[in-house]
Amino acid sequence: MTEHRALENIVVLDMTRVVAGPFCGAMLGDLGATVIKIEVPGRGDDARAYGPYINEESLYYSNLNRNKHGVTLNLKSEKGKELFLRLVKKADIVIENFRPGVMERLGLGYDELKKVNPQIIYGEISGFGSYGPYRDRPGYDIIAQAMGGLMSVTGQAGNPPTRVGSAIGDILGGLNLSIGVLAAINERNITGEGQKVDISLVDCVVASLEQAVQRYIVSEEVPKRIGNSYQSIAPYDTYQAADGYVVIGCGNQKMYEKLCNEILKKPELTEDERFLTIPLRVKNQAQMKEYIEAWTSKQSVNEIVETLLGKGIPSSPIFDLKDIINDEHISRAREMIVHSHHPVMGDIILNGNPVKMTASKTDIRKASPTLGEDNSEVYGGFLGLSDKEIKELYRDGVI
Repeated sequence: MTEHRALENIVVLDMTRVVAGPFCGAMLGDLGATVIKIEVPGRGDDARAYGPYINEESLYYSNLNRNKHGVTLNLKSEKGKELFLRLVKKADIVIENFRPGVMERLGLGYDELKKVNPQIIYGEISGFGSYGPYRDRPGYDIIAQAMGGLMSVTGQAGNPPTRVGSAIGDILGGLNLSIGVLAAINERNITGEGQKVDISLVDCVVASLEQAVQRYIVSEEVPKRIGNSYQSIAPYDTYQAADGYVVIGCGNQKMYEKLCNEILKKPELTEDERFLTIPLRVKNQAQMKEYIEAWTSKQSVNEIVETLLGKGIPSSPIFDLKDIINDEHISRAREMIVHSHHPVMGDIILNGNPVKMTASKTDIRKASPTLGEDNSEVYGGFLGLSDKEIKELYRDGVI
């Protein structure tokens, strides 16, 4: 593999905060883009105040802002706006996650930016998008999971709606913003012009519901919470083992028959009218689970997984974070747990990038910036300001 990186010719201005936008910026940075993180002087990204901390620096912030050059800039000042427009002239992508209308009120919306750089790609992400009746509502991950329908189908039967254990709405938003701005880059290669990409967290969660929408349209029955089982395939669930829980997923008829004949030693289940087809097994999966747990409950998780995998039937343990960090495949071979060095925190562990490419590197080359860490490099080296001019910007509260 060469040292070439897929986005090494792309400059991104990252004005985002907290999770969704910063995640997008980090992914683009991992892929080689030069990402300039723009923060409010003296305060910075809200996520700098989120734990956990090491040496009073936020590890939460660090994971989402690696591979970025950090500058401060007061966009409410005229000089700050002027500097921002100079950065826009030299950039390929701008990403922001203010509430809709904020950038326009600053005089820095897409319509203004494309006047100074017609090729600029402008990516914006908000709770409900830049248009529609809900555009002005604030949006956080839990709002997106709630109104996007994900909480309604997450949790055990009979229990309250449940938020997914990570900020999945934000992460989906960041991923879709990444896809959108890169698609716009390709269209720019065709037309020579930039465009605006509008991402709504709620939209992203709705898109993630996959076949739940179609089930409702066909049946007119609102999907209910069914725990870890699945409304399209069975057996496909978590099952009680002697020392915990195990996952088993029989994705087709052949796997199901092998499970009954060779594992459960109950060939009669392949002829049971309740379980003849996948739709019937889904309908009667509670009864199906009783037969499976009669076998799994007498064996350890490792024994079950080894036995099923030996027969070509998908099965796995349920990993916690300690398991993941120590796992040879996930942590080391796939490099999804990455060791990095931060100037304040020292040696730290970050999430890896899931995009693996054969001809270019995807890696973490630079730790997250301390607030304003790269002001001199960006304003001096990138924009060509003198040391005197930079000192004046500090003095006047512009940076």
